[in-house]
Amino acid sequence: MPAKVQLDRVGMAFTTPAGTFRAVEPLNLSIETGRFVSLVGPSGCGKSTLFNVIAGLLAPTEGRVLIDGADATGIIGRVGYMLQKDLLLPWRSVVDNVILGMEVQGKPRREARERALPLLQRYGLSGFEHLYPNSLSGGMRQRAALLRTLLFDTDVILLDEPFGALDAQTKLQMQEWLMQLWSDFRKTVVFVTHDVEEAIYLSDEIHVMGTRPGRILETIPINLPRPRVRTSSLTPEFIAIKERCLNLLTTGPSLQEAA
Repeated sequence: MPAKVQLDRVGMAFTTPAGTFRAVEPLNLSIETGRFVSLVGPSGCGKSTLFNVIAGLLAPTEGRVLIDGADATGIIGRVGYMLQKDLLLPWRSVVDNVILGMEVQGKPRREARERALPLLQRYGLSGFEHLYPNSLSGGMRQRAALLRTLLFDTDVILLDEPFGALDAQTKLQMQEWLMQLWSDFRKTVVFVTHDVEEAIYLSDEIHVMGTRPGRILETIPINLPRPRVRTSSLTPEFIAIKERCLNLLTTGPSLQEAA
């Protein structure tokens, strides 16, 4: 079977007054159905550019994007996409924010609410359904935004640092919540983070990226058993993966060439 998402020699360059700036060198990336995959790398390595290309918001200067084996380059609506900012509409209640994607797709509001309300109750937003975003904590707002992305009903979800602005305790709680959501729905998730421990804890594999130009330095499989527990971060396996990621991020290609 074809990969759920495949980047086939995708590269991105921009024209600037100083000349051509290559944001991402041509790269290949294959993501299997139902996998949780993370992209980790320094600022400016092209993670968000790749997300925009996968989402169809940005046409690559080279290569193509395949979803389920079909060319999806430059086609929007094939994936759900959530940014770090929740972008909840302040004039809509929580439930009406969550159903926004379904309404855009043409589903009647009443039908969309009937589908969304049980999920709000199941995934920690019971009692908040009819409140407005300014009444919610940061974690609650991210829950609503993630459910909105999930209910857009695509098989692939892109999450661009969704927990980056949260405090440490809320971030840990949201990681657990996301794992429950992913376990229940088994969407294919592509996750961007600067937090190496977060990536290891959540992922089936990590693609470590370097910059100047953006590229994948190494793909690291995460073979830790699921469901995962916090104490797994103390195991030799977890520590070894973390050290490998940090070494790649620190030394980049030189370590790869020496390996």
